[in-house]
Amino acid sequence: MILFIKLLLAHLLGDFIWQPNSWVTDKETKKYKSKFLYFHILLHGTLAAILAGEIQFIPYAILIAVTHGIIDLIKLSFQKNNTKRTWFVTDQILHILILISIVLLYENKSIIFFWKENNFWILATGILLLTKPTSIFIKTIISIWSPESQNSNQDNSLANAGNYIGILERLFVFGFILTGHFEAIGFLLAAKSIFRFGDLKEAKDRKLTEYVMIGTLISFGIATIVGLIIQALLKLP
Repeated sequence: MILFIKLLLAHLLGDFIWQPNSWVTDKETKKYKSKFLYFHILLHGTLAAILAGEIQFIPYAILIAVTHGIIDLIKLSFQKNNTKRTWFVTDQILHILILISIVLLYENKSIIFFWKENNFWILATGILLLTKPTSIFIKTIISIWSPESQNSNQDNSLANAGNYIGILERLFVFGFILTGHFEAIGFLLAAKSIFRFGDLKEAKDRKLTEYVMIGTLISFGIATIVGLIIQALLKLP
């Protein structure tokens, strides 16, 4: 695990901290002809080798650099202005998967190592449950109410913002419970209430206020219950 953390740190330094915007612009313009693409590849290999801190890891650092360059070149070749966000996310996921694969290869472990870990499956199930499945459940439960204000203000709201906010708040609650920081849940609920207060006060709609309260309490309630169950299954203090 510590090797993966070191390689992740090297990735973050190489991709975000020590990569100037001028490099990014030049790479997007010239693609494989950009000298900064190769500087970037060299930087990643060097950082991986240095932070790993082992001579025998150098061939793996070279492999990280080469695969990083290939992934970046694919992204630069196929991304368009309207697909940059999708390619950015895909690019980062592929880099992380490569790092995981390198760690498993270096430590002579198979991906089966994760598959046999009960805690991995318990944690993964809990996290997945709190995302879209819970959103659908809450939406179904509160669908019997449909405040007029909610419909009239749709144009002033970001697309699917409420859904994403709900998922993030449940994952925060889940993380707070697993780490034993129950007091942070209160701060999170208070922060959300403060931000929502202005909208609800301006709307002057009691039904909308009750609608938001019900959805929020169900969301926090489910996250709390799931967090406590997972905490018990993982036998965390």
